[in-house]
Amino acid sequence: MILCENLKKKKFVVTTEIQPTIDADAGELVKNVERLRGSVDNLRVPDLKIEGVVADTIGTCRILREQKFDPILQTACRHHSRVDLQAHLSKAAAAGIDNLLVFTDDYRITGDSLQEIMFFHVDSGKLFSVLDAIAQGQDIAGRELPQQAQFCVGAGIDSRWGSGVPDMQLQEMESLAGLGTDYFLTTPVFDLDSFRQFMNRVHPLEIPVIAEIILVRSAEIGLFLNKYVRSGLVPRHIIDRLAAAQDTERASVEIVIEVVQGLRELCQGVHLIPIGAADRIPAYLDAVKRSSAGTEG
Repeated sequence: MILCENLKKKKFVVTTEIQPTIDADAGELVKNVERLRGSVDNLRVPDLKIEGVVADTIGTCRILREQKFDPILQTACRHHSRVDLQAHLSKAAAAGIDNLLVFTDDYRITGDSLQEIMFFHVDSGKLFSVLDAIAQGQDIAGRELPQQAQFCVGAGIDSRWGSGVPDMQLQEMESLAGLGTDYFLTTPVFDLDSFRQFMNRVHPLEIPVIAEIILVRSAEIGLFLNKYVRSGLVPRHIIDRLAAAQDTERASVEIVIEVVQGLRELCQGVHLIPIGAADRIPAYLDAVKRSSAGTEG
């Protein structure tokens, strides 16, 4: 579990994501990930939900391991029984996968409702009962499994509240921490001051936090995210800066570097989300790596 080892050593980790394969041809996947070698600590394989398409997330993780990358398998709890989770995680363990990131299926719920407060709520009782059984080499009915397996487990949290984190979310995070969650992954971060307030609130939990960063490559993308994902997600000053830039990609990279440098003092890593521009992710990762070398020097 290299990810957990790095987090325990207080290393600042850099992760991004790669889309799972849809067919058996791994050639394109291998070609794409090779460009990321040396610039990223982990590659997350998200669920791909397109009607009529079945993506092989576990198979993609297996290929990444064969290419000497450390993959993170993303999965969901809601709408999956303990039996479903057990089958999925047992298959993952057999493929040598030991990093998990767990969400529900409600990743994009918005509104002033209980569901929004529980934005990333994980059915912790169901999840960890399965994980505990697998760690002991048993299924949930107590029958022996072919092998024991342990996972480095991450859970999503909503960080946009600043210092006003709802009590229900803090209680959920405390519960996850007590059950053995190894790290938290936040919602996208742009406002460092608000994120600092959030970290001050959750710091007593003593669980490593990795912050998401969306690669906003143009003012239009920022406006799109604010309209269709969440109002105010991308701050106006970032949209204006991109709109005024003669070289929007350079401006976008500079914004990401500034956010990453600020986050180095606040949390233990960043996860870069390319938003449909996987071909551009190496440029951002290289810039982050160079800025890191400059900071350490």
